Amino acid sequence: MRKIPTLFVRDLERDYGRHVTGEVTPGCEWVLAGEGVPTRKFDGMCCMYDGARWWARCEVRDDRFPTAEFLFLEVDERTGKSVGWEPIEHSRLARWHAEAIAPATDGTWPSFQSGTYELIGPKINGNPEGWGFHALVRHGIVPLVNPDPITFETLRDALVRERFEGIVWHNPDGRMVKLKRLDFPAPRRDERAD
Repeated sequence: MRKIPTLFVRDLERDYGRHVTGEVTPGCEWVLAGEGVPTRKFDGMCCMYDGARWWARCEVRDDRFPTAEFLFLEVDERTGKSVGWEPIEHSRLARWHAEAIAPATDGTWPSFQSGTYELIGPKINGNPEGWGFHALVRHGIVPLVNPDPITFETLRDALVRERFEGIVWHNPDGRMVKLKRLDFPAPRRDERAD
């Protein structure tokens, strides 16, 4: 899974590009045209199942690949880090991933299709999702409804109000675009919704 473009251009003049401007990233205009399906972005760690083996998304500096089995994808232009996949058993996520794929208390095993998942739970990223156990959530599984109209302001307001990590739009042709709550500055106290 390569880096997904952000819907709006990052403001590189301030905050080291942490926040976005109202300008649409070239090639992402299809989202504002209402194309594609918006889905909930979960806040955890990205994992991939290739049908036989599990992998953890990994970013490293200076091509210091963690294992000989590291699957290189690309270099992140913004951070300069190499992005790829490492075998889950070599990852710092191995223990929590093992809990997520363990059989249920009734002895049934979870079923996984090839694809990408978000590993979430108590020991992942401070547990922003608030789950009491470790789980794998397939990417693109929770559809959302676009605000009407789809604009910088309506998307910002929806993400601040809903308090989840973000949105990923899936175009039928395979393209994806994301937008995260943290792409916007925190609202001032007088702007917060009750």
